[in-house]
Amino acid sequence: MWIIWLALASALLALAFAGVSTLSVLKMPLGTERMVEVYSAIKEGAIAYLNRQYRTLLIFMVVLSLVLAAAINWQTGVSFFTGALFSALAGYFGMRVAVEGNTRTANAAKEGIAKALSVAFRGGTVMGLSMVGLALLGLTVYYWLWRDPILFAGFGFGGSLVALFARIGGGIYTKSADVGADLVGKVEAGIPEDDPRNPAVIADAVGDNVGDVAGMAADIFETYAVTLVGAMLLGWPLFQTTGNAAFVEYPLLLGAIAILSTVVGTFFVRLRRGESPVSPLIRAIAATAVLAIVGFAYATYVLFGSYELFYSAMVGVVIVVLLALLTNYYTHYGHKPVQRIAEASQAGPAINLINGLANALESALLPVIVIALGVVLAYTFGSWCGGAYYGFYGVAVAAMAMLSVAGIIVSVDAFGPIIDNAGGIAEMADLEPEVREVTDTLDAVGNTTKALTKTFAIGSAGLAALSLLLAYLIEIEEYVGIALEDIGARLALVNPKVILGLLVGGAISFLFTAFCMRSVGVGAFEMVNEVRRQFREIEGIMEGKAKPDYARCVDISVRTALKGMALPGALALLSPLVVGFVFGWEALGAMLIGAIVTGLCLALMMANGGAAWDNAKKFIELGHFGGKKSPAHAAAVVGDTVGDPFKDTAGPALNPMIKVINMISVIFAKYIARLAIL
Repeated sequence: MWIIWLALASALLALAFAGVSTLSVLKMPLGTERMVEVYSAIKEGAIAYLNRQYRTLLIFMVVLSLVLAAAINWQTGVSFFTGALFSALAGYFGMRVAVEGNTRTANAAKEGIAKALSVAFRGGTVMGLSMVGLALLGLTVYYWLWRDPILFAGFGFGGSLVALFARIGGGIYTKSADVGADLVGKVEAGIPEDDPRNPAVIADAVGDNVGDVAGMAADIFETYAVTLVGAMLLGWPLFQTTGNAAFVEYPLLLGAIAILSTVVGTFFVRLRRGESPVSPLIRAIAATAVLAIVGFAYATYVLFGSYELFYSAMVGVVIVVLLALLTNYYTHYGHKPVQRIAEASQAGPAINLINGLANALESALLPVIVIALGVVLAYTFGSWCGGAYYGFYGVAVAAMAMLSVAGIIVSVDAFGPIIDNAGGIAEMADLEPEVREVTDTLDAVGNTTKALTKTFAIGSAGLAALSLLLAYLIEIEEYVGIALEDIGARLALVNPKVILGLLVGGAISFLFTAFCMRSVGVGAFEMVNEVRRQFREIEGIMEGKAKPDYARCVDISVRTALKGMALPGALALLSPLVVGFVFGWEALGAMLIGAIVTGLCLALMMANGGAAWDNAKKFIELGHFGGKKSPAHAAAVVGDTVGDPFKDTAGPALNPMIKVINMISVIFAKYIARLAIL
């Protein structure tokens, strides 16, 4: 029982700390009258979009919760709605404070880089801690009430579904605006990024908040919740076998320790004289990880009297470190891959795209190998406790430990869009060049942290999805009455249903990605035409004598985003049910495997590739290969516009997609096992 109380206390501490951080940000001055004007436009657009999106989703979520309550049980329906609500709240809180922090960070930049870093990070901690606090709070309460984790598996499903729509909608919104603003403003008109003469600049700034902040918060929330649910589901049969409830409660304890470590880790973000601004952020992540590791070791020995499961947990931590190093290598302009893309830009956009795609494709290999080896090691360490079930549990523990730094990682990630918008406000408000230099320096750090977070989210999503796949197989074992070894035999390639499932699952990731990319293309096409029209028809806009019609561009992004959510969302929601109920549990199990493999590889390729294109452009802007006014820069901007929907729309949206199809499969496993047509 003490684990439940500790988990509740830790969750409430995280929410209280997020509240204190909010108040500290709000105490900061907003800045000049022009800064307030720009901030107000961004705030109005961001709140208006999220309100429209959540109103649309609310009806759908209420209906679906009632369907789940009727089809499964009332606990699944209630927990589904709670998970959806908490996921939306995590995104909403994070986005609101990020918007409040944008202009305050720009104003703080007048006092130097240390002050701006402090304000931006404080704004980011609101999202990081509210996300982990809400997830742990919801699941701890439901475990306290119902004990059996299958009854509150809907909590993870609700979070996954909201994250799916938040990622898709926010990504389409931000990239429709960003691509249109870059192609017409920077390439055709030759004006700087964030120039107030660009009609799409407010829509672009709004998009940073609804996509990079609200979308990321919902994404990591659901990964955290789903990983907890998956670990508890895999611990349930061990509890039934041994009578030791620690197998179910251990993930909650790991979550509580991680929150306490994160709160302490935030105090390490202090910029010392002469050091790089990335150093305090890395220091905070390292401090959080070290504290969590020590706590995990102690907790594991107290609960189980041995360290085997701690070794599995350590595998998750090592995976995070290795993924960070690999991401940095393939996406930072200090390394050869990005420099090669920048160099290729001298030969034009086509050569930039060819080299960028080659780098993106290559960048997926090593992270996948790291994750694969991690799964093998985590399973091996877990199996030392007593066989296959313990091995499965070890994989889930590794995923949970990987998310031990989720709170601090998301705090660092939210720092990125806050400082990005601060730079835009500084540009639009005509602040001193020194202010923009401060924000640009921190923005370069933010690009690296955003790339790290996307890879972290993808890697943790892969492990979480594997945990859910194993949970699905255990559910099938219970409901079909087949031993786990026989289930493995039924999933062999000699079974035509398995081949069908593998191929369908593999193809779904590509179709899902196509839907997302096409929606960005539609929105960007409209945005380009609208920006061109305003440049052509509004007299005095280029001289700064006339104000652009920002609202028209915001409306294009909103309409495109809301329309674009439907098809990919329906594909993720319905495909596992159709395959499962028509072809049976074997086909669905194989489909989950196919979707995890292709979804993981495709997400890594798109996230790393997009970040590399972006930083290749920035490398040229630093003065290499001709600088900002060169043909190489124009080519790099084209590459960046292709990479934008890669890294900010389709790639990140694959994370919740693979977890949605796994989560719904776990929830409906009993009915799929009994009611399949073929």
